[in-house]
This record gives sequence, structure tokens and C-alpha cells, in this order.
Amino acid sequence: MNVIRTLPLLVLALALSACAGKPARDSAPVSVEVAPATAPATDVADAPAVPADAVVDTAAPAPQGSTDTAAAPVTGGTAPTNAEDDFAALYGGPAPTADGTEPSRTPYDPWEPFNRKVHSFNNVVDRAVARPLAVAYTNVVPRFARTGVSNFFSNLRAPVTITNQLLQGRPDDAWDSLGRFLMNSTLGIGGLFDPASKAMVPHRKEDFGQTLGTWGWRRSRYVELPFFGPRTVRDVFGLAGDMPLSPIRTIEEDKVRIGLQGLQLVDTRSQLLAVDDMRANAVDEYSLVRDAWLQRRNYQIENDLRGKHARGKDDTDAPIPVDAMPMPSWGN
Repeated sequence: MNVIRTLPLLVLALALSACAGKPARDSAPVSVEVAPATAPATDVADAPAVPADAVVDTAAPAPQGSTDTAAAPVTGGTAPTNAEDDFAALYGGPAPTADGTEPSRTPYDPWEPFNRKVHSFNNVVDRAVARPLAVAYTNVVPRFARTGVSNFFSNLRAPVTITNQLLQGRPDDAWDSLGRFLMNSTLGIGGLFDPASKAMVPHRKEDFGQTLGTWGWRRSRYVELPFFGPRTVRDVFGLAGDMPLSPIRTIEEDKVRIGLQGLQLVDTRSQLLAVDDMRANAVDEYSLVRDAWLQRRNYQIENDLRGKHARGKDDTDAPIPVDAMPMPSWGN
């Protein structure tokens, strides 16, 4: 009953889409008046007197009838830390400029107050459950075994990738992904090993959110979902599109399915341990995660639009897949 299982995500996607049609209130940034930097203290007796008529007002007069008082633009700011530079480079986006602003367009985040609350909730769950499990997993399980687990779940996502490559009009890439899936499933013993990479077969990951982006839905509101983390409204619809293609979700035995989903979730979290220090050192951890995720997501979609020979290296990292989240089997 895969159709019944997708109903909750479809309802959530339709609700978010309906909200996206409404204009966001107070979405314009609020001007913040910054006090000028204090000059070094000098001896008043030694300071030369300045005639009153020598003071020149450099501020441009405001137009008549205008009630707004615009402050002069502030160009000062703190430079990004090395951790923020590394984080931006890791996720395929340019590093912030010297004044702390992103060189790309402003993130479309009109639901920021709500998203920050969900982000705080996700951080609490991560610190209490997900991260301790990931740390224990990396400390107990040998590296070669963890690599085999990652290869196994990556190979299981091949049907999702192949279907979306066909929907994007990329049959050559779909053929490569099919060959990779067959090679790893047979010679790689069910995907535990990765002989396809040694054979130089391209490794790509596609999802329905990327497909919607290549179809023209480029700009979409940022939203953070409980447990699933960063998304856009477009990617919420993508979750509903990918769910029926997941081999794990077709397993009827709850213990087996939930066990595999839990292992996949721990494996996904263990791959993010390397960026924990970067996030902890960020001035605004929410903004760092949001901007890096959107930059990486935009890169994935823009890369799909290029020709096969002009396409850069695929960013194979993906958000938490829907098949990694244990959910009840409604309708069974």
C-alpha cells in the first residue's frame, strides 16, 4: 500500500504549497542602525579648534514627503572563520565575502521564525539520540564494515536515481547508473563492495526534488522538517515522489524494515561527524546550515541542466532520504 503511505507527505506538501502562495509579511530586511566606531581618545587641550562653519554635512537630504530615515550603508563586519570557509567549500558553495554576506542571491526563507524552532528541535534530537549513536557506531564498527554499509545503501538508491535521470531526459546517465547497479549487485555481493567505481562507472545520485528543479521549479521556499532536516517546498513534493521507488519501504516485515532504516539513519549521521566542529564554531549555526544546504542544492540542479560533457562532478551527497526514516506501515 505504497499509495496510502505517501498520503501524509502529500498532505504536508499541499499545505506548504498553499502557504507558499501567500505573500510573506514583513519579509523585507529591517534596517539596523549601527553606532559609528569610537575614535581613539585624544587630549582635548591639544586638539585644534574647528570652526563651526568648517563642518560639512555630507548626508544627502531626504526627499520631501518621505518619512523614512535611511542610514548610511555599513561595510564593516567580521570575516568568515576558516571553519565556515571549509564548510562552504565542502558543500559546493562559495565562501562568504569579507563583510560576512553571501555572494549568491539571498536565501528564500520567509518562514525563518518557524524554521529556527524546528531547527532547535532537530538539534535537541540530534544531540540526545542521533549523534551519540553515530559516535558509538564509528568507535565500535571497523572502517571497512562501515564502508560496506554505506555502499549497500547507496546501491539501493539506484532505482530512484535511474527513474529520475529518465524523467530529466538523460538516458545515457540512466544507462550508466543501471550498469553500475547491476555490477555492484552481482560482483559487489549485493552492493557491499563497489567494483563499478574501480571500473570508472560514474556515480550519481538523483531524486525527484532535483527533477522538479530541472523541469522549471528553480526557486522554492526553504523549510526545515522535523527529523528530515533542511528542505524546500519543492523537495517536500520530491519526498512523496521518491517514496514509492524505495526498495526498503517495500519490505513488509516491520522489524526488518525498521532495522534497516535505523542502520541507514545512523550511517548517514556518521558521515556528517566531520562537520560538527564547523557548525559548533559558527556565529549563527542555523544560517550556516541553511545557506550551505541551499548552495549545494542549487549546484545539484544547475549541474543537471548542463550537457553531459559540460557537467561538473556530481555532488553525490543528498539530504536524509525518505527511506531512512522509520514510519508506520499504514494500510497493511
